[in-house]
Amino acid sequence: MPEIVNEEMAALWDGAQGDEWVEREDGMNEALSAHSDRLLAAAAVSRDERVLDIGCGTGETTRACAARAVDGRVLGVDLSSAMLERARMRAGDSGLINVEFVRGDAQVYPFEPEWADVVVSRFGVMFFADPVAAFVNIGRAMKPGARLAVVVWQELPCNEWVTVARDALALGRDLPVPAPGTPGPFGLADRQQARGILERAGFGEAAFEDLSLPFSFGANADEAFDFAQGIGIVKGLLDDLAGDQRAEALDTLRTALAAHDSDQGVVFDSRVWLITAVR
Repeated sequence: MPEIVNEEMAALWDGAQGDEWVEREDGMNEALSAHSDRLLAAAAVSRDERVLDIGCGTGETTRACAARAVDGRVLGVDLSSAMLERARMRAGDSGLINVEFVRGDAQVYPFEPEWADVVVSRFGVMFFADPVAAFVNIGRAMKPGARLAVVVWQELPCNEWVTVARDALALGRDLPVPAPGTPGPFGLADRQQARGILERAGFGEAAFEDLSLPFSFGANADEAFDFAQGIGIVKGLLDDLAGDQRAEALDTLRTALAAHDSDQGVVFDSRVWLITAVR
Protein backbone atom coordinates (compact mmCIF):
# COMPACT_ATOMS: atom_id res chain seq x y z
CA MET A 1 0.00 0.00 0.00
CA PRO A 2 1.33 3.49 -0.81
CA GLU A 3 2.19 5.75 2.11
CA ILE A 4 -0.46 8.40 2.71
CA VAL A 5 0.16 11.34 5.04
CA ASN A 6 -2.59 13.64 3.78
CA GLU A 7 -5.27 11.44 5.31
CA GLU A 8 -8.10 13.98 5.25
CA MET A 9 -7.82 14.62 1.52
CA ALA A 10 -7.24 10.94 0.81
CA ALA A 11 -10.50 10.10 2.58
CA LEU A 12 -12.29 12.77 0.56
CA TRP A 13 -10.90 11.95 -2.88
CA ASP A 14 -10.65 8.18 -2.47
CA GLY A 15 -14.31 8.24 -1.61
CA ALA A 16 -17.38 10.27 -2.46
CA GLN A 17 -15.60 13.17 -4.16
CA GLY A 18 -13.63 10.93 -6.51
CA ASP A 19 -16.67 8.79 -7.28
CA GLU A 20 -18.74 11.86 -8.10
CA TRP A 21 -16.03 13.20 -10.41
CA VAL A 22 -16.01 9.90 -12.31
CA GLU A 23 -19.78 10.08 -12.72
CA ARG A 24 -19.50 13.61 -14.10
CA GLU A 25 -16.19 13.21 -15.92
CA ASP A 26 -17.31 14.53 -19.29
CA GLY A 27 -18.98 17.59 -17.78
CA MET A 28 -15.99 18.43 -15.60
CA ASN A 29 -13.55 18.09 -18.48
CA GLU A 30 -15.76 20.31 -20.63
CA ALA A 31 -16.01 22.90 -17.85
CA LEU A 32 -12.21 22.96 -17.55
CA SER A 33 -11.35 22.73 -21.25
CA ALA A 34 -9.99 26.29 -21.49
CA HIS A 35 -7.88 25.71 -18.38
CA SER A 36 -6.45 22.51 -19.85
CA ASP A 37 -5.56 24.24 -23.10
CA ARG A 38 -3.63 26.99 -21.34
CA LEU A 39 -1.85 24.51 -19.07
CA LEU A 40 -0.74 22.32 -21.97
CA ALA A 41 0.45 25.31 -23.97
CA ALA A 42 2.58 26.45 -21.02
CA ALA A 43 3.97 22.96 -20.43
CA ALA A 44 5.08 22.70 -24.08
CA VAL A 45 5.76 18.98 -23.82
CA SER A 46 8.17 17.65 -26.47
CA ARG A 47 8.02 14.23 -28.11
CA ASP A 48 10.89 12.68 -26.13
CA GLU A 49 10.17 14.13 -22.67
CA ARG A 50 9.13 12.49 -19.43
CA VAL A 51 6.11 14.10 -17.77
CA LEU A 52 4.71 13.83 -14.25
CA ASP A 53 1.04 14.78 -13.79
CA ILE A 54 0.16 15.53 -10.16
CA GLY A 55 -3.48 15.03 -9.15
CA CYS A 56 -4.18 13.58 -12.56
CA GLY A 57 -7.76 12.53 -11.82
CA THR A 58 -9.33 10.62 -14.69
CA GLY A 59 -6.29 11.42 -16.81
CA GLU A 60 -7.40 13.94 -19.41
CA THR A 61 -4.28 16.08 -19.09
CA THR A 62 -2.12 12.97 -18.67
CA ARG A 63 -3.35 11.55 -21.95
CA ALA A 64 -2.86 14.90 -23.68
CA CYS A 65 0.77 14.94 -22.50
CA ALA A 66 1.25 11.32 -23.58
CA ALA A 67 -0.03 12.16 -27.06
CA ARG A 68 2.66 14.82 -27.30
CA ALA A 69 5.48 12.80 -25.68
CA VAL A 70 5.24 9.99 -28.21
CA ASP A 71 8.85 8.94 -27.60
CA GLY A 72 8.76 9.74 -23.90
CA ARG A 73 6.83 8.59 -20.83
CA VAL A 74 4.05 10.08 -18.71
CA LEU A 75 3.19 9.20 -15.10
CA GLY A 76 -0.11 10.27 -13.54
CA VAL A 77 -0.48 10.30 -9.74
CA ASP A 78 -3.69 10.70 -7.76
CA LEU A 79 -5.33 9.76 -4.45
CA SER A 80 -8.57 8.47 -5.99
CA SER A 81 -8.73 4.77 -6.88
CA ALA A 82 -11.94 5.28 -8.86
CA MET A 83 -10.51 8.14 -10.90
CA LEU A 84 -7.34 6.19 -11.63
CA GLU A 85 -9.33 3.17 -12.77
CA ARG A 86 -11.19 5.40 -15.22
CA ALA A 87 -7.90 7.00 -16.30
CA ARG A 88 -6.39 3.61 -17.16
CA MET A 89 -9.50 2.66 -19.11
CA ARG A 90 -9.44 5.92 -21.09
CA ALA A 91 -5.73 5.54 -21.87
CA GLY A 92 -6.29 1.99 -23.06
CA ASP A 93 -9.19 3.06 -25.24
CA SER A 94 -6.93 5.75 -26.74
CA GLY A 95 -4.23 3.20 -27.56
CA LEU A 96 -1.62 5.02 -25.48
CA ILE A 97 1.25 2.78 -24.38
CA ASN A 98 3.58 5.43 -22.93
CA VAL A 99 1.45 6.35 -19.91
CA GLU A 100 1.13 4.88 -16.41
CA PHE A 101 -1.12 5.75 -13.47
CA VAL A 102 -0.35 5.15 -9.79
CA ARG A 103 -2.17 5.89 -6.56
CA GLY A 104 -0.05 7.94 -4.22
CA ASP A 105 0.32 10.99 -2.02
CA ALA A 106 2.67 13.31 -3.91
CA GLN A 107 3.95 14.68 -0.60
CA VAL A 108 5.72 11.38 0.17
CA TYR A 109 5.47 9.19 -2.95
CA PRO A 110 8.87 7.59 -3.78
CA PHE A 111 9.31 9.06 -7.24
CA GLU A 112 12.34 8.01 -9.24
CA PRO A 113 14.94 10.77 -8.64
CA GLU A 114 15.57 13.21 -11.48
CA TRP A 115 13.14 11.41 -13.76
CA ALA A 116 10.84 14.14 -15.08
CA ASP A 117 11.51 16.82 -17.67
CA VAL A 118 8.13 18.43 -16.99
CA VAL A 119 5.64 18.43 -14.12
CA VAL A 120 2.05 19.50 -14.78
CA SER A 121 -1.09 19.77 -12.71
CA ARG A 122 -4.62 20.93 -13.43
CA PHE A 123 -5.98 21.91 -10.02
CA GLY A 124 -4.19 19.07 -8.24
CA VAL A 125 -1.58 20.80 -6.08
CA MET A 126 -3.75 22.90 -3.72
CA PHE A 127 -4.64 20.08 -1.34
CA PHE A 128 -1.32 19.24 0.32
CA ALA A 129 -1.21 19.08 4.12
CA ASP A 130 2.38 20.36 3.93
CA PRO A 131 2.83 22.10 0.56
CA VAL A 132 6.54 22.84 1.02
CA ALA A 133 7.27 19.18 1.76
CA ALA A 134 5.14 18.15 -1.21
CA PHE A 135 6.93 20.43 -3.65
CA VAL A 136 10.30 19.35 -2.25
CA ASN A 137 9.34 15.74 -2.94
CA ILE A 138 8.05 16.58 -6.42
CA GLY A 139 11.26 18.51 -7.06
CA ARG A 140 13.33 15.41 -6.30
CA ALA A 141 11.57 13.70 -9.18
CA MET A 142 12.63 16.48 -11.58
CA LYS A 143 15.82 16.73 -13.57
CA PRO A 144 17.95 19.86 -13.01
CA GLY A 145 16.34 22.56 -15.13
CA ALA A 146 13.04 20.67 -15.44
CA ARG A 147 9.86 22.74 -15.86
CA LEU A 148 6.79 23.08 -13.65
CA ALA A 149 3.42 24.21 -15.04
CA VAL A 150 0.28 24.17 -12.89
CA VAL A 151 -3.08 25.91 -12.76
CA VAL A 152 -4.67 26.79 -9.42
CA TRP A 153 -7.73 28.77 -8.41
CA GLN A 154 -7.38 32.37 -7.29
CA GLU A 155 -9.29 33.60 -4.23
CA LEU A 156 -12.88 32.43 -3.88
CA PRO A 157 -14.45 35.91 -4.32
CA CYS A 158 -12.74 36.17 -7.75
CA ASN A 159 -14.43 33.03 -9.04
CA GLU A 160 -17.94 33.65 -10.30
CA TRP A 161 -18.55 29.93 -10.85
CA VAL A 162 -18.39 29.57 -7.05
CA THR A 163 -19.82 32.87 -5.82
CA VAL A 164 -23.07 32.61 -7.80
CA ALA A 165 -23.79 29.20 -6.28
CA ARG A 166 -22.77 30.33 -2.78
CA ASP A 167 -24.97 33.40 -2.94
CA ALA A 168 -27.90 31.33 -4.19
CA LEU A 169 -27.55 28.69 -1.47
CA ALA A 170 -26.73 30.98 1.46
CA LEU A 171 -30.36 31.55 2.56
CA GLY A 172 -29.21 34.21 4.96
CA ARG A 173 -26.37 32.13 6.37
CA ASP A 174 -22.96 33.72 6.93
CA LEU A 175 -20.91 31.25 4.91
CA PRO A 176 -17.23 30.86 5.83
CA VAL A 177 -14.45 31.73 3.41
CA PRO A 178 -11.44 29.36 3.46
CA ALA A 179 -8.43 30.83 5.25
CA PRO A 180 -5.40 31.45 2.99
CA GLY A 181 -3.22 28.38 2.73
CA THR A 182 -5.86 25.94 3.98
CA PRO A 183 -5.67 22.65 2.03
CA GLY A 184 -8.49 22.68 -0.48
CA PRO A 185 -9.50 24.23 -3.80
CA PHE A 186 -8.12 27.66 -2.82
CA GLY A 187 -4.99 26.43 -1.03
CA LEU A 188 -2.61 28.29 -3.37
CA ALA A 189 -4.83 31.28 -4.15
CA ASP A 190 -2.51 33.78 -2.47
CA ARG A 191 0.22 34.56 -4.99
CA GLN A 192 2.82 35.67 -2.48
CA GLN A 193 2.22 32.69 -0.28
CA ALA A 194 2.43 30.33 -3.25
CA ARG A 195 5.63 31.98 -4.45
CA GLY A 196 7.15 31.52 -1.01
CA ILE A 197 6.23 27.84 -0.98
CA LEU A 198 7.93 27.26 -4.32
CA GLU A 199 11.03 29.20 -3.30
CA ARG A 200 11.38 27.26 -0.04
CA ALA A 201 10.97 24.04 -1.99
CA GLY A 202 13.88 24.93 -4.28
CA PHE A 203 12.09 26.20 -7.38
CA GLY A 204 13.24 29.28 -9.28
CA GLU A 205 11.95 31.63 -11.98
CA ALA A 206 8.40 31.38 -10.65
CA ALA A 207 5.92 33.30 -12.81
CA PHE A 208 2.21 33.83 -12.16
CA GLU A 209 -0.06 34.55 -15.11
CA ASP A 210 -3.44 35.98 -14.16
CA LEU A 211 -6.07 34.28 -16.33
CA SER A 212 -9.80 34.84 -16.66
CA LEU A 213 -11.29 31.75 -18.30
CA PRO A 214 -14.82 30.45 -18.97
CA PHE A 215 -16.24 27.71 -16.77
CA SER A 216 -19.22 26.03 -18.44
CA PHE A 217 -21.96 24.44 -16.35
CA GLY A 218 -23.75 23.03 -19.40
CA ALA A 219 -25.50 23.74 -22.66
CA ASN A 220 -28.70 24.97 -20.99
CA ALA A 221 -30.20 25.71 -17.59
CA ASP A 222 -31.46 22.17 -16.95
CA GLU A 223 -28.09 20.65 -17.78
CA ALA A 224 -26.36 23.27 -15.65
CA PHE A 225 -28.62 22.55 -12.66
CA ASP A 226 -27.86 18.84 -12.84
CA PHE A 227 -24.15 19.54 -13.16
CA ALA A 228 -24.09 22.05 -10.29
CA GLN A 229 -25.60 19.60 -7.83
CA GLY A 230 -22.62 17.29 -8.28
CA ILE A 231 -19.92 19.89 -7.59
CA GLY A 232 -18.27 19.32 -4.23
CA ILE A 233 -18.57 22.94 -3.13
CA VAL A 234 -22.31 22.98 -3.90
CA LYS A 235 -22.89 19.66 -2.15
CA GLY A 236 -21.09 20.98 0.92
CA LEU A 237 -23.36 24.04 1.04
CA LEU A 238 -26.43 21.78 0.91
CA ASP A 239 -25.27 19.38 3.64
CA ASP A 240 -26.61 21.53 6.49
CA LEU A 241 -29.99 22.03 4.87
CA ALA A 242 -32.98 19.72 4.97
CA GLY A 243 -36.63 19.67 3.98
CA ASP A 244 -38.13 22.99 2.93
CA GLN A 245 -34.81 24.85 3.34
CA ARG A 246 -33.05 22.48 0.97
CA ALA A 247 -35.85 22.74 -1.58
CA GLU A 248 -35.79 26.54 -1.33
CA ALA A 249 -32.02 26.63 -1.80
CA LEU A 250 -32.19 24.40 -4.87
CA ASP A 251 -34.97 26.53 -6.37
CA THR A 252 -32.84 29.64 -5.82
CA LEU A 253 -29.85 27.92 -7.43
CA ARG A 254 -31.93 26.90 -10.44
CA THR A 255 -33.10 30.49 -10.89
CA ALA A 256 -29.54 31.83 -10.62
CA LEU A 257 -28.29 29.39 -13.24
CA ALA A 258 -31.18 30.15 -15.59
CA ALA A 259 -30.30 33.85 -15.37
CA HIS A 260 -26.91 33.02 -16.93
CA ASP A 261 -28.31 30.91 -19.78
CA SER A 262 -27.19 32.15 -23.20
CA ASP A 263 -26.50 31.00 -26.73
CA GLN A 264 -23.14 29.70 -25.42
CA GLY A 265 -24.78 27.79 -22.56
CA VAL A 266 -24.52 28.54 -18.85
CA VAL A 267 -21.03 29.96 -18.57
CA PHE A 268 -19.35 31.70 -15.64
CA ASP A 269 -16.06 33.48 -15.23
CA SER A 270 -13.21 31.80 -13.39
CA ARG A 271 -9.91 33.28 -12.25
CA VAL A 272 -6.79 31.19 -11.99
CA TRP A 273 -3.05 31.47 -11.66
CA LEU A 274 -1.05 29.71 -14.34
CA ILE A 275 2.16 29.10 -12.42
CA THR A 276 5.41 28.18 -14.15
CA ALA A 277 8.77 27.59 -12.52
CA VAL A 278 12.07 25.78 -13.00
CA ARG A 279 13.71 23.26 -10.73
